Amino acid sequence: MPELSHGRRMLVLAICCMSLLIVSLDNTVLNVALPSLQRELDASTSGLQWTIDAYTLVLASLLMLAGSTADRIGRRRVFMSGLVVFTLGSLLCSLAPDLNWLVVFRMVQAVGGSMLNPVAMSIITNTFTDPRERARAIGVWGAVVGLSMAAGPLVGGLLVDSVGWRSIFWVNLPVGLAALLLTWRFVPESRAPRARRPDPVGQVLVIALFGSLTYAIIEAPHGSWRSTAPFAALALVSLLALLRYEPRRTEPLIDLRFFRSAPFSGATVIAVSAFAALGGFLFLSTLYLQNVRGLSAMEAGLWMLPMAVPTFLCAPLSGRLVGSRGPRLPLLVAGGAMTVSGLLFALFEAETSNATLLLGYVLFGVGFGFVNAPITNTAVSGMPLSQAGVASAVASTSRQLGQTLGVAVLGAVLAAGVSASSYASYADTFVSASRPGWWVLAACGAVVLTLGVVTTGVWARGTAERAARRLEGERLSRRAGVDA
Repeated sequence: MPELSHGRRMLVLAICCMSLLIVSLDNTVLNVALPSLQRELDASTSGLQWTIDAYTLVLASLLMLAGSTADRIGRRRVFMSGLVVFTLGSLLCSLAPDLNWLVVFRMVQAVGGSMLNPVAMSIITNTFTDPRERARAIGVWGAVVGLSMAAGPLVGGLLVDSVGWRSIFWVNLPVGLAALLLTWRFVPESRAPRARRPDPVGQVLVIALFGSLTYAIIEAPHGSWRSTAPFAALALVSLLALLRYEPRRTEPLIDLRFFRSAPFSGATVIAVSAFAALGGFLFLSTLYLQNVRGLSAMEAGLWMLPMAVPTFLCAPLSGRLVGSRGPRLPLLVAGGAMTVSGLLFALFEAETSNATLLLGYVLFGVGFGFVNAPITNTAVSGMPLSQAGVASAVASTSRQLGQTLGVAVLGAVLAAGVSASSYASYADTFVSASRPGWWVLAACGAVVLTLGVVTTGVWARGTAERAARRLEGERLSRRAGVDA
């Protein structure tokens, strides 16, 4: 990629952030619309889970393929293709006649979304080569997630109450078209110096692993052991096959050598944990506010602001801290705040008091606001620029997999608790059934806190440096062999 002026780099960052905005906004808006979908389409709890997880599951399955493809054929080209497919998928979602078709069209959206965020992050990584400038850019990127959280519930609540749930997908249309035109005009093409070979076997194994695992978790409370055990077994077999097959390839879909870097491995697990907490938090909170407290979609959106605003404010601060002091402090703040938030709901039934509910939302927003920048920066900064697309795709995959698992696990816990509850009122049943889910959320925060300490020290940085040197050395050796 040619060296760009400061103003042009900022414009590229803004265009990439537009893609993140529509992808992130889509999920937050949809969460607010879940109770409306439940009523109008007669959806069960598992049906609501699939409207979210069908999207995140396909996204997680295809992100690494999109990242490697973008490195091979051109990041700008793949990014523009993603904008077209995502915008078309949004239009189809707004026209869905029933829940099944909505799930299918959400998967179309996800195919487009898989070409957006990891490729946009790769474009940013190659545009901002200075480490401090890159960390600040990633902080802005994280702030867009906070913006989507702040705007999503309000925009979604307003649209659902005034027009209906179908209108929430219309928001993506003008933003997607504008981003497409701006990308065509201002974003230069870039690709890795040497094209990576496709890995169809690895791609099939990833899809089988993610899909079967998610299905087994979501359907476990609703089906028999015999109906879900085969999918759990398929997930295990797919994982073992992936671990055996990928190291034998010269250019695998998932380069397991990345995980020799403790910071990269830690960032991956932290991303899964943090986004599992986010997915579960939004799912439980939306159902609680509207189905238990009886709030409208707009009122529920207002109640989500105490979480969304701290996320928006803390994300750029986290980016600056990562650039100036490294990732440890932001991760400690993130893990601590998310853990305490989960404990408030699990131990003190924060739902029953406005004050504790407000505090729980604020703490979670602070925690999530601080976690994004160190995840992204750690995942890509230790890798050679030639591997930026794949490394950022692994980080993005971890986020989407985490959100998928969060909705699947906490939704399954809620469904099992509701079916086993002896309470007469739905409010008491929901609070009791959701308590194990809040414990899961607190555990996710504890994982972020622990790995924030373990994977940011001198030893961890040494493993990252050795992994990066080895990766680059092997790449240069292969290139020299080809040239010879």
